[in-house]
Amino acid sequence: MTDASPMIEIDNLSVTFRQGEEETHAVRGVSLTIGEGETVALVGESGSGKSVTALSVLKLLPYPQASHPSGAIRFRGKDLMAADDTALREVRGNKISMVFQEPMTSLNPLHTIEKQVGEILTLHLGMRREAAKVRVLELLEKVGIQDAENRLGAYPHQLSGGQRQRVMIAMALANEPDLLIADEPTTALDVTVQAQILALLKSLQKEMGMAMLLITHDLGIVRKMADRTYVMTGGEIVEEGATETIFTAAQHDYTKHLIAAEPKGRPEPPRKDAPIVMETENLKVWFPIKEGILRKTVDYVKAVDGISVAVREGQTVGIVGESGSGKTTLGLAMMRLLSSEGSIRFNGAAIDGLSSNEIRPLREQMQIVFQDPFGSLSPRLSISQIVEEGLLVQQTNLSAAERRARVTAALEEVSIDPAMQDRYPHEFSGGQRQRIAIARAMVLQPRFVMLDEPTSALDMSVQAQIVDLLRTLQKRHNLAYLFISHDLKVVRALADQVIVMRAGKVVEQGPADAIFDAPQTDYTKTLMAAAFDLATGPGDAAA
Repeated sequence: MTDASPMIEIDNLSVTFRQGEEETHAVRGVSLTIGEGETVALVGESGSGKSVTALSVLKLLPYPQASHPSGAIRFRGKDLMAADDTALREVRGNKISMVFQEPMTSLNPLHTIEKQVGEILTLHLGMRREAAKVRVLELLEKVGIQDAENRLGAYPHQLSGGQRQRVMIAMALANEPDLLIADEPTTALDVTVQAQILALLKSLQKEMGMAMLLITHDLGIVRKMADRTYVMTGGEIVEEGATETIFTAAQHDYTKHLIAAEPKGRPEPPRKDAPIVMETENLKVWFPIKEGILRKTVDYVKAVDGISVAVREGQTVGIVGESGSGKTTLGLAMMRLLSSEGSIRFNGAAIDGLSSNEIRPLREQMQIVFQDPFGSLSPRLSISQIVEEGLLVQQTNLSAAERRARVTAALEEVSIDPAMQDRYPHEFSGGQRQRIAIARAMVLQPRFVMLDEPTSALDMSVQAQIVDLLRTLQKRHNLAYLFISHDLKVVRALADQVIVMRAGKVVEQGPADAIFDAPQTDYTKTLMAAAFDLATGPGDAAA
């Protein structure tokens, strides 16, 4: 620590949530300290109690459902747990600020950026509107929003993910706090934008001399950013120490498990004579831009602009690039779920000219696993009903007993206990839900699977498990995968061919080893640097 007397001290903190007669002990006797100007990381998987601990600092938990059976939180000697609302308002936003994980849910969709950042200045500092506008502009420029003056009147949905996170940081830093709590500030961002946001936080921290509590499950970020690290699981701190010591000489088994959890290994290349399962040539998806009373087409958004792809049996082709590059649009067009121009061949036969009725029988052989398993699984259906749904549509000759047997086999294959199949999605963890989504695709015994960011919503250790599962299923069933992701570490573990996309076009493509080890274009080099070194990349394309 930088000071013998810590800026903030959490001492023996416990947090319990009560729902009816049921109690959940989310945090158990946690103690940690943060010194002046120090960066402390709190790491662990989802549900470990990291965010609950951080929210307790500013008493932002849903009281009275939440309670603190024990503990004190002292900020410069003053116990915040015992502070009244007036005293807390003096601290919140002034002395301690917070940046949340998902800016789209944290920013008000009905208010402009100027109003949202300015509100903090008027509430806490009593600034008049004109003075606040000047300060808002200064803050937006400081956090790297390009053309900031023209962004003042923008709404959150008009900004990119990187821009929204920059606005959140501007709001948090408006009153120059002494402590910034950053709760998974880069989880939803592309690797290049992530690198920019982390570099920005580090730069602003140095400039303002503030301390930071960084909450994350990404150990790459921790090693780059934090002076000291606390490792948390099951609501308890299991290890603490200097960050480099944690990484080089971890003592606790859970810490070792986290460090070893990064997706590993390399894919096996397909047989040279493996048949091509899915192929496109000069594929285009252009969305018209219409203006005027007559809605005349004045231009096009070229989401996919002349791309050729071939995916063989047993092969994984990785599609990488930043948000808005056209990755998912390409995949959906190949699946004939979006209108497109250009040749699409599946199992050697042209499907680009087929009607929706004509292509329906082929759907069971072409399946999708989506990014967010909680959003893609109906909360009203049991797991059995979710996995069975495709069989009801595609294989109507099966009896109820035969469908149940197929569902059971699919769940067993993805390591979900079939005895749990009558439960509902909310009763499962994120990793289990993604396994269920994979079972839903596999129950139809497809030949081609589009995997759209299937690991980005998961903890790193769960990511590694899903990567191993996908690799096993591919080998067992000779599956052809189109793997769409901005997480290049996962792509490296799975894909033997890689296509790098930017603004609808292919920047670079070829064998994965060549793309990762010897990228040819500046854009690909920037992606690699951001993913593997967390180096600062170019400006956010939309920022």
